[in-house]
Amino acid sequence: MHDENAVHGLGYTLYIVVWLGLVVLTGVTVAISGVDLKAFSVTVALIVAGVKSALVMAYFMHLKYEPPVFRWMLLVMAVTFIIFIGLTFSDVLTRYPIQ
Repeated sequence: MHDENAVHGLGYTLYIVVWLGLVVLTGVTVAISGVDLKAFSVTVALIVAGVKSALVMAYFMHLKYEPPVFRWMLLVMAVTFIIFIGLTFSDVLTRYPIQ
């Protein structure tokens, strides 16, 4: 029988694997900071940061095991955030042309 209120025991192994993934992604962030990607620097940094935050939210905040309404709220928040970041960068790009 499935209990909706059961505690999800993930075990230390999964937490260690996720932590190692976060460490690797942090290394990727540091490595990419030394590479000149021109206009894609911010985009790549935001993608890596998004993946890292998704891992933290899914496993360490246990969002993976919450009801779907929480995931939908997170999706709405993420889309709103992306819109605001996009609008901010569109304004900055009109002031300082890429050379």
